[in-house]
Amino acid sequence: MTDPKTLRASATARLRSSNLRPPFGGFHGETRSAGDGSPLRAPSPRPGRWSSSKLSVLDTSGAATIVAVVRLVVARCEVRYSGRLSAVLPESTRLLMFKDDGSVLVHADAGGYKPLNWMTPPTAIEEGGGTIVVRKRAGKTEDRLEIRLVEVLSDVTHEMGEAAGLEKDGVERDLQEELAAQPGALGEQLRLDRREWPTEIGPVDLMCRDCDDGWVAVEIKRVGTIEAVEQLTRYLGFIRADPAKAGCRGILAAQSFKPQAVTLAESRGLACVEVDLAVLRGEREPELTLFG
Repeated sequence: MTDPKTLRASATARLRSSNLRPPFGGFHGETRSAGDGSPLRAPSPRPGRWSSSKLSVLDTSGAATIVAVVRLVVARCEVRYSGRLSAVLPESTRLLMFKDDGSVLVHADAGGYKPLNWMTPPTAIEEGGGTIVVRKRAGKTEDRLEIRLVEVLSDVTHEMGEAAGLEKDGVERDLQEELAAQPGALGEQLRLDRREWPTEIGPVDLMCRDCDDGWVAVEIKRVGTIEAVEQLTRYLGFIRADPAKAGCRGILAAQSFKPQAVTLAESRGLACVEVDLAVLRGEREPELTLFG
């Protein structure tokens, strides 16, 4: 029986010699550099479309498994965005991330975890003449991200393997289960439509309907913080993009709230509902507090 690692190495070698090699890039941690160790100037990539490569690996039974990879490019570049507005990031060194699902993110060393610019899937990515162009349809218009490469410092791809879903901690998971079974505990007549309602940036915990058949998105946290308010706001932005759900309301449910989070939620028209897991389980009499 052949060692799976040997099969994987063989598949990688086949991919290296195939036409699947992405422009500018190496494979699995390779960094392109000149013979003297200095980084390569931006080459003229072959024109055409680029999408994240997928490595086909045979397991011990001979079956092929498709493994997604992510591409990371560190380069001096200029980034121009056009679409609903226009914006320019002047030439500087940045990290460009191309994910297998079509997401493209532009990061700088400063600014924390948030990208300077990004494009959510589905996208079309084209390269040619030292430029990467990312396009996305947005209703009747098109969003366009044009990245002009000046100097490529590093261009690598990494195998990501199978994605593991987010596992909530015990309190959040239990709260979600209890509120899904009794959404009326949120202080109004609600009925559950679906748990883990998908959006382009992740699932909202509960999607419910109110007594008027209106949509209500519920995000559940152990502690209600400003970050939780921001998260629910982002979910609602994507949910409300559907005209049928343009009036979707938001409820943030938590065992406790930071005062600043309640103030921010109220300013955005979101309700904050304090819930108690013991009450939901019937272990204590309810003392529901409703803010806003």
